[in-house]
Amino acid sequence: MQIQSPLIWLSRSGYAARGLVYVLVAGLALSSSIGGGEPNSKSALNVVLGQPFGRVWLGVITVGLFGFIAWRFAQSLANSDGHPATLKGYGIRVALLISAVTYSSLAIYAASLALAFDKQGGSEGEATLAAWLFEQPFGRYLVTGVGLAIVGAGAAQIVKGVGHGYRKYLEIPDTARTAVDWICLYGLAARGGVFIITGMFFIYAAFTVDPGQAGGISEALSWVRQLPFGAGLYAIAAVGLLAFGIYGFVEAAYRRIRPHAVAAMAISY
Repeated sequence: MQIQSPLIWLSRSGYAARGLVYVLVAGLALSSSIGGGEPNSKSALNVVLGQPFGRVWLGVITVGLFGFIAWRFAQSLANSDGHPATLKGYGIRVALLISAVTYSSLAIYAASLALAFDKQGGSEGEATLAAWLFEQPFGRYLVTGVGLAIVGAGAAQIVKGVGHGYRKYLEIPDTARTAVDWICLYGLAARGGVFIITGMFFIYAAFTVDPGQAGGISEALSWVRQLPFGAGLYAIAAVGLLAFGIYGFVEAAYRRIRPHAVAAMAISY
């Protein structure tokens, strides 16, 4: 029981923190008057910094993000969601581990803002990551692999939304099921689409051997805006990211948590 209660609290606070970040990103995308930053996660955190008691709120978000990271490690290493010992199951757990590592960077950035160590707004660092990968052996192939992995993650998000794959992880009250289904479908599909565009940026960066071609959420939304009927598509994508943020709150409230799997792993050691 000493393991279970903190893990449940960490996981739920983590989903809420991630949801809040996406709500802020959507706000930045929908209105340039909110903070005046680019619509990405780090700019969203800088919006919080500029509010009354901003560092306090950033401290709360930081704790939540580290809780989310801890839960991701539990999902991946302890298999707390009970994924089968198949290629697909191991693939999901690897993706969850990558998610933990990815959110670690954002959590550290939030902590640096909360503690006044970093006052710089910022890009998501995709170009920096691509540049670092290019410096490694077979760097071009590594950048391509990252791009393909992001595209695959985006496609999986869309399939999860359209196929209602999220339902097996949520205990949704019957009275809220219809509304939750629409929020989850829209949010997962929108985030999946943004992921696919982001992955294509990495693949193009590998093709041109130019790390500057790699991009994240803000670059993906800018690309959408340049398409025919781009203004409408941009609004649809931005509202979709808002829906994904709300989906985070849904997970915080209704997510099935299986801490006994983590407890069993701890006992086995």
